[in-house]
Amino acid sequence: MSITADRKQEVIREYAQKEGDTGSPEVQVAVLSERIKNLTEHLGTHKKDFHSRRGLLVMVGTRRSLLDYLKGSEPARYASLIERLGLRR
Repeated sequence: MSITADRKQEVIREYAQKEGDTGSPEVQVAVLSERIKNLTEHLGTHKKDFHSRRGLLVMVGTRRSLLDYLKGSEPARYASLIERLGLRR
């Protein structure tokens, strides 16, 4: 369900603004999106795993909050991020 350390580092390198960047909204949203994708696949086969479903909803809410922050502060970065991630908004 969780992402491996190697995959997380790969996502961080891909979305980092500069070397060593792990806290920017882009990186946080990208890592959350990867975790959400993996958990969604898990819930497809384990339909009654309600504890993981609640964790998924918390992660989606956190991602939404980060995206709202980015949209309000820097709309250009928001637009490029959702395009790169393939999110619907």
